[in-house]
Amino acid sequence: MSPRARGTVLATVAASLCCTLLSAAPPQPSTAARWLIGADEVVFDGRRPALPEGPDDIELGNRDFAVGLWMFVEENVRDDLGDVISLWDPVTRHGFHLGLRNNTGCTSSQSNWRQLQFGLDAGSEPSWSEEGRPGESVLGFGLCVHAGDLYVATCEPGRDQAGKVYRYAGPGHWTDLGRLDGSNAVTALASYKGGLYAGTGKYRLGGSALAESENPRRGGRIYRLTANDQWELVGDLESTEAIASLVNFDGRLYASSLYRPAGFFCYESDGNWSSLPTPHDKRVEALAVHDGALYAGSYDSGSVYRFDGERWSDLGLVGTNNTQTYSFAAYLGRLHVGTWPSGRVFRLEPENRWTDTGRLGEELEVMGMLVHNGALYAGTLPLAQVYRRDGDRWTFLKRLDETPDVKYRRVWTMATYRGRLFCTTLPSGKIWSMAAGACVTDDHALPPGWRYVVAQRHGPRLRLFVDQKLVVESAPFATDLVPSTRGLKLTVGNGPRGPFQGRLRDVWFDPSQAAH
Repeated sequence: MSPRARGTVLATVAASLCCTLLSAAPPQPSTAARWLIGADEVVFDGRRPALPEGPDDIELGNRDFAVGLWMFVEENVRDDLGDVISLWDPVTRHGFHLGLRNNTGCTSSQSNWRQLQFGLDAGSEPSWSEEGRPGESVLGFGLCVHAGDLYVATCEPGRDQAGKVYRYAGPGHWTDLGRLDGSNAVTALASYKGGLYAGTGKYRLGGSALAESENPRRGGRIYRLTANDQWELVGDLESTEAIASLVNFDGRLYASSLYRPAGFFCYESDGNWSSLPTPHDKRVEALAVHDGALYAGSYDSGSVYRFDGERWSDLGLVGTNNTQTYSFAAYLGRLHVGTWPSGRVFRLEPENRWTDTGRLGEELEVMGMLVHNGALYAGTLPLAQVYRRDGDRWTFLKRLDETPDVKYRRVWTMATYRGRLFCTTLPSGKIWSMAAGACVTDDHALPPGWRYVVAQRHGPRLRLFVDQKLVVESAPFATDLVPSTRGLKLTVGNGPRGPFQGRLRDVWFDPSQAAH
C-alpha cells in the first residue's frame, strides 16, 4: 500500500473512531434531572438503605431515561455488594435496577464477581436457547464469568476422558482449554485477583444414580489459567479427592472438600494452602459471601454454618427433615438456601431463624440459585426444572433435561453473562441460556476505588458506561417492553438483590423523556 493510500485509510479509520467515540459519549444530566445524592459522599453499610426512598410519581413507560453516579467499592469485600439504585416491583417485575453482582454459593462455583448489571422488565416471560454440549460432558459443574468471557467446568467420566474447562465461543460453541490433572471432573471455578482458578475432582457419579467413572485418577488440585490458555498448578490438597467449592472472601481464596475427610483450605501462595477446621468436623460444600461472613452448606447435615474469618458458628437445621443444604442466593437482602430432600428454599431471618418459602413443584432438591434481572431463579432435581420466585410463590418455567431412563436430572449451577442467565444440566451435559426482559451486563470485574457509572435506556437498547466509556450495549429489545412504575419508590442503595455496600456521591436520575 502506498503512503498516500495508507494515509487515506488511517484518516478514514480515525474519523470512524472519532464518530464512534462521540456517539458513545455518556448522557449528561439535564435540567430536569433529580439529584438524589450531592457531592458529599454517603456510606452504605450493606445492611439497610442510608437514604429514605424517593418520590413515587415516575411512570417510565417506553421513554428513554438515564441514571448516573460515582461509586466506591473496596477491593476486599465481605458482602454481596447489592443494588445501587432501583425503581422496581419484585412481584410484578416491572421497573429497572442497577447493581453489582457477586454471585457466590451457586452450588459449587463463584459465578460472577463485581460485575455491573442493568436491567429493565415489564413482567415479560422468558425465552430459552440451547447453548450446546461442551465436549463429552455429562455435567457442567461450574460456570464462571471472568475478564469478559464465560467458562464452564465439566465432568467427562469415560476411561480415556477427563474433566475440562471450556470457554464460550458464541451460541452452541465452546473452546476446549485442555486437561488439567486428568481426573474426571473440574468441579469448581472462581475469579480471584485477576486470575481464573479451577478445582478438580474424581466425581462419584453414583451420587447422581449414574454408572461410576472408569477413570481412577484423583483430583483435589487447584489450577490457574495463564495468559496463553495453559493451566499452572497452584495447590495440591493431597487429602482431598475432589474440590467442592471455591470462593473469594475478604480478599482471600477458600476451597472445600467434596468428600470425606472434611476439608477447608485457604490459599496463602502458589503451592501453599493452609488447612482450617470445619464446624463439628462436617463437610462444608457450597460457599457463599453475605452480610459480613462466609456461609456454608453441608452434605453431612441439613444445617448452615457461618464463618467470620476465624471461627464457625452453627445456624441450626434448615427445616425439619432436610439432610443436605446445597446452594445459596441473596435476594431482597436475605440469604436463601436450597435443600434436599424437601425440595424447598428457606430464607434466613434475623436471630438466625429460617422461614420456609415453599417447595418447588414436586421436586426433591434445589441446586443452583441466582438473582437475574431482578428475579430469583432456582434449578432442581430430579426433573431438572427451573423455577422463578414471584411474590410469595414459585413459578415453574421450563424443564432443561429430558434424558430418558435415568433416576436423576439436575440443573446444577447458573451464571449471568451478556445479559442472559446460563444454566448447566446433568446427565445431558447441555448448557441453556435464558432472556427475560432487557438486561445488560459488564462481564469484567469493576476495579476498586471511585468509578463513574452511567446506565441508560436509549430507544430499544440498554447501555452501561464506566469512567466515561461505553462498556456494553444490549441488542435491541421489543418495543412493547413498557414498565408500569407509577406508585413505585425510587430507591438509592437498595433493590431486588439487596442493600448496597460501599460509598456513593453525585447520584442523579434523569426522567426528562419519561412521562410524569
